Amino acid sequence: MSGKQNPIISVHDLSISFISDGREYVAIKDVNFCVGQGEIVGIVGESGSGKSVTALSLMRLINCPPGKIKKGSILFYENEHTPVDLLMLSENEMLKMRGRRMSMIFQEPMTSLNPVYKCGTQVSEVLKLHTKISTKAANEKVIQLFKEVLLPRPEEIFNAYPHQISGGQKQRVMIAMALACNPSLLIADEPTTALDVTVQKTILELIKNIRDKFNLSIIFITHDLGVIAELADRVIVMYKGEIIEENSVDNIFSNPKHPYTKGLIACRPDMKKRLRQLPTVSDFLNASENSETKLNQILKQTITPEERKLNHSILYDSEPILRIENLSKSYPLGKRLFSFKHQNFKALNDISFEVYQGETLGLVGESGCGKTTLGRSILRLIEPSSGRIFYRHQDLSLLGSKALRSLRKDIQIIFQDPYSSLNPKLTIGDAITEPMKVHGIGINTHDRKNKAIALLEKVGMNASQLNRYPHEFSGGQRQRIVIARTLALNPKFIICDEPVSALDVSVQAQVLNLLNDLKKEFGFTYIFISHDLSVVKFLADRIIIMKSGKIVEINEADALYANPENSYTRKLISSIPQCINQ
Repeated sequence: MSGKQNPIISVHDLSISFISDGREYVAIKDVNFCVGQGEIVGIVGESGSGKSVTALSLMRLINCPPGKIKKGSILFYENEHTPVDLLMLSENEMLKMRGRRMSMIFQEPMTSLNPVYKCGTQVSEVLKLHTKISTKAANEKVIQLFKEVLLPRPEEIFNAYPHQISGGQKQRVMIAMALACNPSLLIADEPTTALDVTVQKTILELIKNIRDKFNLSIIFITHDLGVIAELADRVIVMYKGEIIEENSVDNIFSNPKHPYTKGLIACRPDMKKRLRQLPTVSDFLNASENSETKLNQILKQTITPEERKLNHSILYDSEPILRIENLSKSYPLGKRLFSFKHQNFKALNDISFEVYQGETLGLVGESGCGKTTLGRSILRLIEPSSGRIFYRHQDLSLLGSKALRSLRKDIQIIFQDPYSSLNPKLTIGDAITEPMKVHGIGINTHDRKNKAIALLEKVGMNASQLNRYPHEFSGGQRQRIVIARTLALNPKFIICDEPVSALDVSVQAQVLNLLNDLKKEFGFTYIFISHDLSVVKFLADRIIIMKSGKIVEINEADALYANPENSYTRKLISSIPQCINQ
């Protein structure tokens, strides 16, 4: 569908600005697009491209300081011949439109749902607000909506609080809330970004089924073109507040016109071949005659199977640096009703494996499988219930707190969220030099500062940024700062716990390239934890697949993808968006 006939919403010359530090910044500039009845339109771009601001403007959720809609019109078609300009409506009139005629699913369901109210109550509240319906009828409708969005045990989830259900289930509650009043337009703002690939696939299938059942028009916003390939009819690509390309899904992937679009497609790891280095969006945007030659070299330089085989024979012709033996971790759940027995949840169940010097071992599984618990148990940030951990023949379970603190200089961890990993009150210079001071690295303050500058330059930043605070940097820059802080202690072994899952695909490519380069330069050994098999396959020598606290499969990375032995591994691979596999 082209979106040109029978539109449900039509945006004309939309421009939006924000005021920051007394200066005006243009966030959206002369944006034009429309969405047809029953059409799914994907809006794609990196953080800061303007896609979320565009979505919020359609709902009139930024029409107050510091945001301002400077010009344009947003025509919503109540019927085929009577458009309403949303920018001309009063706030009371707009309140009646939100939820009833148009609704929105936000990126993070945990912050969108009120933690002190039960899930069912929050959805029924929307029904009672927009329709003349009794509490009993509203509750019955909510149970039916929960069934429509395929929530298990809908009656139980109705009475559950948000913290008592999984991320995928919370997102389904948000979808049910958005559908409660049978809207004509649904706006989904990055609804699958932080979800496992299997949950993501289920949510995408659910959204498509809902569109088909209710003839719903959908605007789906994401930074991941792989997700759009699974879902959309048409794609709008945004860059720096402007639409730079618009076409059908097939044409976007078969014949992208703009260098930015080409970069977004190319910077995701390819599951069919292993590049030595991932291309980045900047490689395409800066494609002059000389850089185009460099770009072609990047796209052509693959690691051959013969080279992989040789590397493996060298890598595993030695004793392991880390050995895990029968590691288990249980958490008490308390007593069940009418039972005198205490119940336990086994987060780790008899885990055993080895890691070799210079290896990158991928650890893959869905949320709740135990991979983060395993990473933190190795460092004894979480105390295992049983089992043994040997690092260079030293049993870590026998170490006291002082010896363990000293060892942590050698074994470091990079956490998923760089913002919560950094102290907001410390400049990044202090954040990098503080662990050096604790561990006695560097002669004096001046020496540690010089090393901090060198480390920032190593991760692609510079000395002028030394005295800035974490909030002044983007997510990708903060992750680079965390990596620089990790390098400050000259570690030998690094556990990377979902370090790129919340990053744009282009920034993700930069961080993955950086981790590979640092491994070559310093001979690091990595355990790389992720739910994204395509990312892990690019980095890893071997991959462990975890499910329900157990290892279900372990193999060389390419062999595991080509010939998965376990049905769960096959499910993970089949859940990866198809354009990544092409």
